[in-house]
Amino acid sequence: MEKYSVLMSLYKKEHPEYLRLALDSMLKQSVPPDEIVLVEDGPLTDALYEVLDEYKEHIHTVVNKKNLGLGLALNEGLKVCRNELVARMDTDDVSKPNRCEIQLKRFEEKPGLSIVGSHIDEFVGDVTNVISQRRVPTGSEAIYDYAKKRSAFNHPTVMYKKSDVLAEGGYSDLKRNQDVDLFGRMLFKGYKAENIDEALLWFRSSDELAARRKSWENTKSYISTIKKFWKMGYSSFGDYAIVAIAQTGMYLMPVKLQNWVYKKFLRK
Repeated sequence: MEKYSVLMSLYKKEHPEYLRLALDSMLKQSVPPDEIVLVEDGPLTDALYEVLDEYKEHIHTVVNKKNLGLGLALNEGLKVCRNELVARMDTDDVSKPNRCEIQLKRFEEKPGLSIVGSHIDEFVGDVTNVISQRRVPTGSEAIYDYAKKRSAFNHPTVMYKKSDVLAEGGYSDLKRNQDVDLFGRMLFKGYKAENIDEALLWFRSSDELAARRKSWENTKSYISTIKKFWKMGYSSFGDYAIVAIAQTGMYLMPVKLQNWVYKKFLRK
């Protein structure tokens, strides 16, 4: 089975114990990674440095002297990944034990794919406390159509080909929705993708996540990304208009109503 790299980016606000759980979940994969590349995106806390010291034999760190933001930080890490297949992982989530083995098998079966993701189980506190699931389209055609208006992937679950991502310029310098922008550009250029029809990762949900959804910065960024897709001929004007109205409406909703809409219509 082909070797793969794991790509992570760490920011000073991350919780040390969450980082331990994330790293352990990758080290204990049924098919272990060949390397874990972790980008220190700006100065970290002493507690986080202690965790990195504990795992120093297992990770290759890339140090950004100042915080660049997720997209640019991942670009720096991607450059030093030594394998063609790269598994994304966030520092507060938990990958299921067979996640990467399943994705590697899909790439073996369909070598023409550039991206393979999956559904996620969203949890609060502990992975046994799953509160919802974010499902995404699984087939290439469905993904292509879905991504014109919505994120067709759960970013922390994706495994992709390094050369294909770099060929399209990697992640853009955006504060939000870097993955939506990158994968939309790739799909429009003809790269093929699939999502595994099961949840391969436990995604940490929290009040902080709800607050990010409520931010105007995030709302504006998402609308701008779909506008970019419209301008380059991927999304239609109708797609852009629907997203602009829906995103603005969600932003204006009270937090409790917004959370209800997410659970009722956007999660299972």
